[in-house]
Amino acid sequence: MSRHFRALIVLLLVAACSGGNNSAPRNLNDACSILNQRPKFARAFKATERRWGVPAHVQMAVIYQESKFIANARTPYRYVLGVLPMGRQSSAYGYAQALDATWDGYRRATGRWGADRDDIFDATDFMGWYMNETRERNGISLRDARNQYLAYHEGHTGYARGSYKSKSWLLRVSGEVASRADTYQGQLASCRRFR
Repeated sequence: MSRHFRALIVLLLVAACSGGNNSAPRNLNDACSILNQRPKFARAFKATERRWGVPAHVQMAVIYQESKFIANARTPYRYVLGVLPMGRQSSAYGYAQALDATWDGYRRATGRWGADRDDIFDATDFMGWYMNETRERNGISLRDARNQYLAYHEGHTGYARGSYKSKSWLLRVSGEVASRADTYQGQLASCRRFR
């Protein structure tokens, strides 16, 4: 075997073994199953709950809605004439689907310059920071998954203006987030991995 061919084989093997797990956990309707499959998620949710006060079940419900727990989730492409890709719908990326500008604001405010949107610890910390900003600016409890999600989706100013009120689909989705948060809360109470 040539030296170049062997080097290529080794490089491919290293590339196949490296990197994170970007796929979603199985059974996203069961909080304990998610945490059993991804133990570091439990550590991330607990760290954010300790630092920012955002309950784990609220974090999980928002992440479910935003990315289905997929680390490198992105918005779909926009198409012209149905076939020509014209870029993504927005710059949202990662577990928390944070926009570029909002993520940069988080890194500036917290000094976490190396934070990555596809790292669960950074994504949950971002959510804790953002939801605390929401509490301060809009008076929304950190336990109120429905309204926290509305402000997360619409932004602080959009929420304050009531931009969500004319979006029946968003009101429906925020209700689903609240319902999922309640379900996750009940499951986490009996989940050994989370105690």
